[in-house]
Amino acid sequence: MERRTIGATALEVGAVGLGCMPMSWAYSASQQRGDRSLRTVHAALDAGVTLLDTADMYGPFTNELLLGRVLKERRAEAFVSTKCGLLVGEQHIVANGRPGYVRRACDASLRRLQTDVIDLYQLHRADPEVPVEETWGAMAELVTAGKVRALGLCAMAVRSPRRGGAGALGADLADLYDGTIRQLERVQQVFPVSAVQAELSVWSPEALRRLLPWCESRGVGFLAAMPLGNGFLTGTLTPGGGFEPEDLRARHPRFTAEMMAANQPIVVGLRRVARRHGGEAAGVTPAQVALAWVLARGRHVVPVPGTKHERWAVENARAAGLRLTAEDLAEIAALPPARGSWD
Repeated sequence: MERRTIGATALEVGAVGLGCMPMSWAYSASQQRGDRSLRTVHAALDAGVTLLDTADMYGPFTNELLLGRVLKERRAEAFVSTKCGLLVGEQHIVANGRPGYVRRACDASLRRLQTDVIDLYQLHRADPEVPVEETWGAMAELVTAGKVRALGLCAMAVRSPRRGGAGALGADLADLYDGTIRQLERVQQVFPVSAVQAELSVWSPEALRRLLPWCESRGVGFLAAMPLGNGFLTGTLTPGGGFEPEDLRARHPRFTAEMMAANQPIVVGLRRVARRHGGEAAGVTPAQVALAWVLARGRHVVPVPGTKHERWAVENARAAGLRLTAEDLAEIAALPPARGSWD
C-alpha cells in the first residue's frame, strides 16, 4: 500500500487508516463484538493499514483496551493515534483540558493500549474554561517525556444552516472552521501541530475551503474523519431501514428516510464512476470511489473510515490502489449538494 507521512513525524502510515470507534461506540451497539473487532483490526493490518485511530472516550475506555490486545502482538506494524480531552457521563459529554488531567489521561491510555509510546496524541475538544495553550503545553510535555511522538487537534465545525456538496462550497457562507483555525494558530506558538482531524467526504467537503489549505501550506497532516459519510456513501444503507436508538445516525438530519432518498443521486454518481473502473466485477465499489476522492485531495491527506467488519476494512484499504481520472473527479464535483432535514 502507498505510504503517506503524518506532518513532521518520521513515521509513515498507510494511505488509508482504520477508525476503530464503531467497534465500541456510537454505531449499532448490538453488532459490537470483541472477537469480530479483533479480527477486523488484524485484517486491516494484514491489508497494509497502519494508522489505528481511537480515543479514551470510545466505550469509554473499551476501544483502547481492545486495540491494546492487538498492539501487544503487533505494535511494530501500527501507527497509534488516540485522543484526550472529553469525559463521558451518563447523559452528557464534557471537555476537560486541565494539564493535570491531560497527564493522567495519557498514562491511562498507555496502559490500556499496552504500549510505552503513542504516535499521535490528539486533543479531542478544547476546554472552554482552560486556555488552549495550557492544555497544549501539557501535551507538549508528554512529547518531551517520550510518552508521545506527535500532537494533533480534532476540528469541530460550527454548522451553518445550509451546507454545500462536493461542487458547491458556497463562498458566501462563513467558513465552518474559522474557530479551529484560530485555535491552531494559537497552539502552533506553543508546539508544532503534526495533524488535524476533521470531517471530509464527498457529501461534507467544507474542509476544502480553508482548513485543508491551511494544513497543506504548513506541512500538517490531515486525517479525514467520516470519509464514507457515516456509511451512506457505501451504498449499502436502505432509506427508511432505521437505526438502533443509540446509533448516532438515528438523530442525524441526513439519515431520515426522506433525506436518504433525496441524497441517493450522490450514491448513484459514485456507483457510475465505480463501473467505469470495472465495478463489482473488478471489486470496485462506491465506497472505494468515495475514499479515492479523499485521497486525491493531496498527499498529506489520510482518510480514516470507521468499521467493525473485516470485509469492509479490507475493501477500504484497497481503495488506495484506485486512481480517479480527471473525468471522474469532474463528475463527482458536479453531483448535487447533500441535503439534510434543515434544507
